[in-house]
Amino acid sequence: MNSNTKNDDLLTRGISAAYPSKDFILSKMNRGEKLTIYLGIDPTGPTLHLGHAIPIKKLSEFQKAGHKIILLMGDFTAMIGDPTDKSAARKQLTKKEVMANLKNYKKQASTFLSFSGKNAAQFKFNSKWLSKMNFEDVLSLASQMTVQQMLERDMFDKRIKEGKPIYINEFMYPLMQAYDSVAMNVDGEVGGNDQTFNMLCGRDLMKTIKNKEKFVITIKLLEDNSGKKMGKTEGNMIAFSDTPEEMYGKIMSWTDGMIVPGFELCTNTTMSEIEDMANELSLNSVNPRDLKMRLAEETISIYHGEKKAKQAKENWENTFSKKEIPDNVENISVKKDESLIDIFLINKIVDSKGEFRRLVEAGAVTNLDLDEKVSLYTDTAKQGVYRIGKKRFCKINII
Repeated sequence: MNSNTKNDDLLTRGISAAYPSKDFILSKMNRGEKLTIYLGIDPTGPTLHLGHAIPIKKLSEFQKAGHKIILLMGDFTAMIGDPTDKSAARKQLTKKEVMANLKNYKKQASTFLSFSGKNAAQFKFNSKWLSKMNFEDVLSLASQMTVQQMLERDMFDKRIKEGKPIYINEFMYPLMQAYDSVAMNVDGEVGGNDQTFNMLCGRDLMKTIKNKEKFVITIKLLEDNSGKKMGKTEGNMIAFSDTPEEMYGKIMSWTDGMIVPGFELCTNTTMSEIEDMANELSLNSVNPRDLKMRLAEETISIYHGEKKAKQAKENWENTFSKKEIPDNVENISVKKDESLIDIFLINKIVDSKGEFRRLVEAGAVTNLDLDEKVSLYTDTAKQGVYRIGKKRFCKINII
């Protein structure tokens, strides 16, 4: 495979869109230009998760192709909170909370990125420039963007229609993220396609201040069956810190519709193989469970190695064979933080609260995917297959 073909593949797999165009970026790469490309992450939780891994994996592909990579910690912007896709303002974090959250980020990101050697990835913090700006600097920066531009964001428009507040600091967030590009003088940025507005703000600001054409590459999101992205906010994330068994159980709880995008975004399986899988699924010539088991094993191998991935597979198979879980388990979709008792009563899995209490006290309610017994009558639901008593089963999907 020649370098031009490799570059084309790099800008195709897992890519949602490219700005100003794929050809613009390809022409630079095919001329042999070494580009500086960054991904920004706000450390709003204590671990990286699969939603972060997908763009980090793409960033690592650019690093392997010889380009200069920056993994930027939004330690300043995390204290403000990205309003993207949020129906209400985020809880603001303290500097101490942010720094505690990102403690393991670099080590976790090294699953994909190399932070040493000849072409080492850089690990930066946006507080280095944003925290030093005075009010005059902020006003000067704010003059580069209009209120009309901000109101183009669907979620701002939605909040206005619903009578929900939009705080000035949320209005400023895209501008702060945009300034990261200027401060680092990058050639391009990668990020999830839910970050398109923020990244394009950076493209506009780079053009205005430096007269430079910054490119933007948006990455597909791994979404659940309801169309919500996988992540900690939605309560269905797979964390870098999860055990192989936890990862395996969570992947096996994904809907069949997530198999093909899961292989594309989370594994190194070739696209030709993935296309074959898609065809087999459409023709019903393969058991989706078999493909999902392969997906789980290949994904876990990246984080924990092949040996532990195989052990996780064996443990899952043993659990299923020993528990004799039927293939036609009832699927129940629920929102995050719903109580098990309410779910079981509404879906007539138990007849009364008293029955549920007795089952819990007897240790007879178990999340088989997590190998975890329900210990409290008031427990909330978790993703996975539940066994209730000896013969009742249901599969709970958090949406």
